[in-house]
Amino acid sequence: MTAASLSGKAAGPAQHRTRRPHRTRLLAPIGLYTVLIVLAAVYIFPFLVQITTSFKTDADAAGNAASLLPQTITFAAYEKLFLNSDFPLWFANSAIVAVTVCLGRVFFASLAGFALARLRFRGRGLVFATIVGVMAVPSVVLLIPKFLVLNQLGLYDSYAGMILPLLVDAGGVFIMKNFFESIPHSVEEQARVDGAGTFRVFWSVVLPMARPALITIVILSFQGSWNELSHFIVATQSPELTTLTKGVASLASGGSLAQGTQYPIKLAAAAIMTIPVAVLFFIFQRHIMNTSEGAVKG
Repeated sequence: MTAASLSGKAAGPAQHRTRRPHRTRLLAPIGLYTVLIVLAAVYIFPFLVQITTSFKTDADAAGNAASLLPQTITFAAYEKLFLNSDFPLWFANSAIVAVTVCLGRVFFASLAGFALARLRFRGRGLVFATIVGVMAVPSVVLLIPKFLVLNQLGLYDSYAGMILPLLVDAGGVFIMKNFFESIPHSVEEQARVDGAGTFRVFWSVVLPMARPALITIVILSFQGSWNELSHFIVATQSPELTTLTKGVASLASGGSLAQGTQYPIKLAAAAIMTIPVAVLFFIFQRHIMNTSEGAVKG
Protein backbone atom coordinates (compact mmCIF):
# COMPACT_ATOMS: atom_id res chain seq x y z
CA MET A 1 0.00 0.00 0.00
CA THR A 2 1.47 3.36 -1.05
CA ALA A 3 1.97 6.39 1.15
CA ALA A 4 -0.54 8.40 -0.91
CA SER A 5 -3.30 5.86 -0.29
CA LEU A 6 -2.54 5.83 3.43
CA SER A 7 -2.65 9.59 3.63
CA GLY A 8 -5.95 9.64 1.70
CA LYS A 9 -7.54 7.16 4.11
CA ALA A 10 -6.30 9.19 7.04
CA ALA A 11 -7.60 12.44 5.59
CA GLY A 12 -11.09 11.06 4.83
CA PRO A 13 -12.45 10.88 8.42
CA ALA A 14 -10.84 14.21 9.24
CA GLN A 15 -12.66 15.89 6.36
CA HIS A 16 -16.00 14.43 7.52
CA ARG A 17 -15.31 15.66 11.04
CA THR A 18 -14.67 19.21 9.79
CA ARG A 19 -17.73 19.24 7.50
CA ARG A 20 -20.24 18.29 10.22
CA PRO A 21 -19.55 21.29 12.50
CA HIS A 22 -19.59 23.54 9.42
CA ARG A 23 -23.02 22.23 8.41
CA THR A 24 -24.24 22.63 11.98
CA ARG A 25 -23.10 26.25 12.02
CA LEU A 26 -25.04 26.85 8.81
CA LEU A 27 -28.22 25.03 9.82
CA ALA A 28 -28.55 26.73 13.21
CA PRO A 29 -28.91 30.31 11.83
CA ILE A 30 -31.18 29.09 9.03
CA GLY A 31 -33.51 27.43 11.53
CA LEU A 32 -33.46 30.48 13.78
CA TYR A 33 -34.26 32.90 10.96
CA THR A 34 -37.02 30.60 9.72
CA VAL A 35 -38.68 30.66 13.13
CA LEU A 36 -38.31 34.46 13.35
CA ILE A 37 -39.79 34.94 9.88
CA VAL A 38 -42.77 32.76 10.76
CA LEU A 39 -43.36 34.64 14.03
CA ALA A 40 -43.02 37.99 12.24
CA ALA A 41 -45.53 36.90 9.60
CA VAL A 42 -48.03 35.81 12.28
CA TYR A 43 -47.59 39.14 14.07
CA ILE A 44 -47.76 41.36 10.96
CA PHE A 45 -50.60 39.54 9.19
CA PRO A 46 -53.45 41.09 11.27
CA PHE A 47 -52.09 44.59 10.56
CA LEU A 48 -51.96 43.86 6.84
CA VAL A 49 -55.54 42.57 6.98
CA GLN A 50 -56.55 45.75 8.83
CA ILE A 51 -55.03 48.03 6.19
CA THR A 52 -56.28 46.13 3.15
CA THR A 53 -59.78 45.66 4.56
CA SER A 54 -60.12 49.42 5.05
CA PHE A 55 -59.94 49.75 1.24
CA LYS A 56 -62.58 47.07 0.56
CA THR A 57 -66.29 47.33 0.03
CA ASP A 58 -68.60 46.11 2.80
CA ALA A 59 -69.57 43.01 0.84
CA ASP A 60 -65.96 42.17 -0.02
CA ALA A 61 -64.83 42.62 3.59
CA ALA A 62 -67.65 40.42 4.91
CA GLY A 63 -67.12 37.70 2.31
CA ASN A 64 -63.28 37.69 2.21
CA ALA A 65 -62.27 38.98 5.60
CA ALA A 66 -58.75 37.49 5.64
CA SER A 67 -57.92 38.28 2.01
CA LEU A 68 -55.05 40.71 1.41
CA LEU A 69 -56.21 41.61 -2.11
CA PRO A 70 -59.36 43.74 -2.33
CA GLN A 71 -61.60 42.90 -5.26
CA THR A 72 -62.29 46.61 -5.69
CA ILE A 73 -60.14 49.31 -4.09
CA THR A 74 -62.32 52.04 -2.62
CA PHE A 75 -61.78 54.98 -0.27
CA ALA A 76 -65.40 55.07 0.84
CA ALA A 77 -64.56 54.17 4.44
CA TYR A 78 -62.09 57.05 4.79
CA GLU A 79 -64.45 59.50 3.09
CA LYS A 80 -67.23 58.51 5.48
CA LEU A 81 -64.92 58.91 8.48
CA PHE A 82 -63.67 62.39 7.61
CA LEU A 83 -66.71 63.85 5.85
CA ASN A 84 -69.72 62.24 7.49
CA SER A 85 -68.69 61.63 11.10
CA ASP A 86 -67.12 63.24 14.16
CA PHE A 87 -63.83 61.45 13.53
CA PRO A 88 -61.85 64.71 12.96
CA LEU A 89 -63.15 66.01 16.32
CA TRP A 90 -62.10 62.78 18.03
CA PHE A 91 -58.66 63.04 16.49
CA ALA A 92 -58.26 66.68 17.56
CA ASN A 93 -59.32 65.92 21.14
CA SER A 94 -56.84 63.05 21.38
CA ALA A 95 -54.06 65.20 19.91
CA ILE A 96 -54.68 68.03 22.40
CA VAL A 97 -54.74 65.68 25.37
CA ALA A 98 -51.76 63.58 24.24
CA VAL A 99 -49.47 66.54 23.50
CA THR A 100 -50.37 68.37 26.73
CA VAL A 101 -49.98 65.26 28.87
CA CYS A 102 -46.70 64.38 27.18
CA LEU A 103 -45.18 67.82 27.89
CA GLY A 104 -46.50 67.83 31.44
CA ARG A 105 -45.18 64.38 32.26
CA VAL A 106 -41.73 65.18 30.88
CA PHE A 107 -41.51 68.31 33.04
CA PHE A 108 -43.04 67.04 36.28
CA ALA A 109 -41.54 63.54 36.13
CA SER A 110 -38.05 64.96 35.60
CA LEU A 111 -38.51 67.42 38.47
CA ALA A 112 -39.78 64.73 40.84
CA GLY A 113 -37.11 62.27 39.74
CA PHE A 114 -34.35 64.82 40.33
CA ALA A 115 -35.73 65.69 43.76
CA LEU A 116 -35.85 62.04 44.81
CA ALA A 117 -32.40 61.32 43.41
CA ARG A 118 -30.46 64.37 44.58
CA LEU A 119 -32.27 66.24 47.35
CA ARG A 120 -32.11 65.06 50.94
CA PHE A 121 -35.33 65.63 52.85
CA ARG A 122 -37.31 63.83 55.56
CA GLY A 123 -39.65 61.20 54.21
CA ARG A 124 -37.90 60.81 50.87
CA GLY A 125 -37.83 57.02 51.17
CA LEU A 126 -41.52 56.93 52.09
CA VAL A 127 -42.42 59.09 49.08
CA PHE A 128 -40.51 56.82 46.73
CA ALA A 129 -42.04 53.71 48.29
CA THR A 130 -45.50 55.24 47.79
CA ILE A 131 -44.73 55.90 44.12
CA VAL A 132 -43.61 52.31 43.64
CA GLY A 133 -46.75 51.13 45.42
CA VAL A 134 -48.96 53.21 43.11
CA MET A 135 -47.37 51.46 40.14
CA ALA A 136 -48.64 48.14 41.51
CA VAL A 137 -52.27 49.29 41.81
CA PRO A 138 -54.47 48.32 38.82
CA SER A 139 -55.87 51.42 37.16
CA VAL A 140 -59.38 49.97 37.06
CA VAL A 141 -59.48 50.05 40.88
CA LEU A 142 -59.12 53.84 40.82
CA LEU A 143 -61.89 54.57 38.33
CA ILE A 144 -64.69 55.20 40.82
CA PRO A 145 -62.53 57.30 43.24
CA LYS A 146 -61.27 59.26 40.23
CA PHE A 147 -64.81 60.01 39.12
CA LEU A 148 -65.81 61.12 42.62
CA VAL A 149 -62.79 63.44 42.95
CA LEU A 150 -63.30 65.00 39.52
CA ASN A 151 -66.99 65.55 40.22
CA GLN A 152 -66.28 67.06 43.64
CA LEU A 153 -63.69 69.48 42.23
CA GLY A 154 -65.92 70.53 39.37
CA LEU A 155 -63.57 69.12 36.74
CA TYR A 156 -65.91 66.48 35.40
CA ASP A 157 -66.66 66.67 31.67
CA SER A 158 -63.93 69.19 30.85
CA TYR A 159 -60.50 69.30 29.25
CA ALA A 160 -59.04 69.95 32.70
CA GLY A 161 -60.59 66.75 34.01
CA MET A 162 -59.18 64.84 31.05
CA ILE A 163 -55.65 66.23 31.32
CA LEU A 164 -54.79 67.06 34.95
CA PRO A 165 -55.03 63.50 36.39
CA LEU A 166 -52.67 62.27 33.66
CA LEU A 167 -49.98 64.95 34.00
CA VAL A 168 -47.88 62.93 36.45
CA ASP A 169 -47.13 59.24 36.10
CA ALA A 170 -45.49 57.06 38.75
CA GLY A 171 -43.62 55.07 36.12
CA GLY A 172 -42.10 58.23 34.65
CA VAL A 173 -40.90 59.43 38.06
CA PHE A 174 -39.38 56.00 38.71
CA ILE A 175 -37.49 56.04 35.38
CA MET A 176 -36.16 59.57 35.86
CA LYS A 177 -35.05 58.95 39.45
CA ASN A 178 -33.06 55.87 38.47
CA PHE A 179 -31.45 57.68 35.54
CA PHE A 180 -30.46 60.73 37.61
CA GLU A 181 -28.88 58.45 40.19
CA SER A 182 -26.66 56.99 37.46
CA ILE A 183 -25.18 60.44 36.72
CA PRO A 184 -22.03 61.12 38.81
CA HIS A 185 -22.24 63.92 41.35
CA SER A 186 -18.97 65.33 40.01
CA VAL A 187 -20.72 66.78 36.95
CA GLU A 188 -22.68 69.11 39.24
CA GLU A 189 -19.77 70.30 41.37
CA GLN A 190 -18.39 72.81 38.85
CA ALA A 191 -21.81 74.40 38.39
CA ARG A 192 -22.26 74.73 42.15
CA VAL A 193 -18.80 76.25 42.46
CA ASP A 194 -19.84 78.87 39.90
CA GLY A 195 -22.82 79.74 42.08
CA ALA A 196 -25.60 77.84 40.33
CA GLY A 197 -28.60 76.96 42.45
CA THR A 198 -30.41 73.64 42.62
CA PHE A 199 -32.86 74.40 39.83
CA ARG A 200 -30.08 75.84 37.65
CA VAL A 201 -28.03 72.68 38.11
CA PHE A 202 -31.07 70.59 37.25
CA TRP A 203 -32.07 72.60 34.18
CA SER A 204 -28.68 73.40 32.64
CA VAL A 205 -26.42 70.53 33.72
CA VAL A 206 -28.30 67.35 34.64
CA LEU A 207 -31.39 67.55 32.42
CA PRO A 208 -29.47 67.74 29.09
CA MET A 209 -27.61 64.59 30.11
CA ALA A 210 -30.91 62.79 30.69
CA ARG A 211 -31.91 62.89 27.02
CA PRO A 212 -32.32 59.09 26.66
CA ALA A 213 -34.65 58.97 29.67
CA LEU A 214 -36.57 62.03 28.48
CA ILE A 215 -37.15 60.49 25.05
CA THR A 216 -38.36 57.32 26.73
CA ILE A 217 -40.80 59.37 28.80
CA VAL A 218 -42.00 61.17 25.67
CA ILE A 219 -42.75 57.90 23.89
CA LEU A 220 -44.43 56.23 26.86
CA SER A 221 -46.43 59.34 27.80
CA PHE A 222 -47.71 60.01 24.30
CA GLN A 223 -48.55 56.37 23.70
CA GLY A 224 -50.25 55.98 27.07
CA SER A 225 -52.38 59.14 26.81
CA TRP A 226 -53.20 58.53 23.14
CA ASN A 227 -54.43 55.00 23.89
CA GLU A 228 -56.11 55.87 27.20
CA LEU A 229 -59.75 54.81 27.43
CA SER A 230 -60.87 54.04 30.98
CA HIS A 231 -59.98 57.50 32.32
CA PHE A 232 -61.90 59.27 29.56
CA ILE A 233 -64.94 57.07 30.19
CA VAL A 234 -65.22 58.29 33.79
CA ALA A 235 -64.01 61.86 33.12
CA THR A 236 -66.32 62.93 30.28
CA GLN A 237 -69.75 62.36 28.82
CA SER A 238 -70.18 65.16 26.25
CA PRO A 239 -69.86 64.15 22.59
CA GLU A 240 -67.69 67.25 22.04
CA LEU A 241 -65.01 65.76 24.32
CA THR A 242 -64.96 62.29 22.79
CA THR A 243 -61.45 61.04 22.05
CA LEU A 244 -60.31 58.55 19.43
CA THR A 245 -60.33 55.65 21.85
CA LYS A 246 -63.94 56.27 22.88
CA GLY A 247 -65.01 56.93 19.32
CA VAL A 248 -63.31 53.86 17.87
CA ALA A 249 -64.70 51.77 20.72
CA SER A 250 -68.20 52.95 19.81
CA LEU A 251 -67.52 51.96 16.20
CA ALA A 252 -66.31 48.54 17.21
CA SER A 253 -69.41 47.99 19.34
CA GLY A 254 -71.67 48.88 16.43
CA GLY A 255 -72.56 52.50 17.08
CA SER A 256 -74.76 54.62 14.84
CA LEU A 257 -71.92 55.27 12.42
CA ALA A 258 -71.10 51.58 11.98
CA GLN A 259 -74.26 49.59 12.51
CA GLY A 260 -73.86 46.00 11.43
CA THR A 261 -70.50 44.68 10.34
CA GLN A 262 -69.06 47.51 8.23
CA TYR A 263 -65.54 46.24 8.74
CA PRO A 264 -63.89 48.78 6.38
CA ILE A 265 -64.88 51.86 8.37
CA LYS A 266 -63.98 50.26 11.68
CA LEU A 267 -60.56 49.12 10.51
CA ALA A 268 -59.93 52.41 8.70
CA ALA A 269 -60.43 54.25 12.00
CA ALA A 270 -58.14 51.80 13.79
CA ALA A 271 -55.47 52.17 11.08
CA ILE A 272 -55.47 55.97 11.31
CA MET A 273 -55.33 55.77 15.09
CA THR A 274 -52.08 53.79 14.99
CA ILE A 275 -50.23 56.21 12.70
CA PRO A 276 -49.16 58.96 15.20
CA VAL A 277 -47.79 56.50 17.76
CA ALA A 278 -45.96 54.50 15.10
CA VAL A 279 -44.41 57.63 13.57
CA LEU A 280 -43.33 58.93 16.99
CA PHE A 281 -41.77 55.62 17.93
CA PHE A 282 -39.80 55.21 14.71
CA ILE A 283 -38.52 58.80 14.86
CA PHE A 284 -37.34 58.69 18.46
CA GLN A 285 -36.11 55.10 18.35
CA ARG A 286 -33.11 56.22 16.32
CA HIS A 287 -32.35 59.01 18.78
CA ILE A 288 -32.55 56.61 21.73
CA MET A 289 -30.06 54.24 20.13
CA ASN A 290 -27.63 56.97 19.10
CA THR A 291 -27.74 58.73 22.45
CA SER A 292 -27.26 55.49 24.39
CA GLU A 293 -24.29 54.51 22.25
CA GLY A 294 -22.68 57.90 22.77
CA ALA A 295 -23.15 57.67 26.52
CA VAL A 296 -21.55 54.23 26.63
CA LYS A 297 -18.59 55.38 24.56
CA GLY A 298 -18.09 58.42 26.73
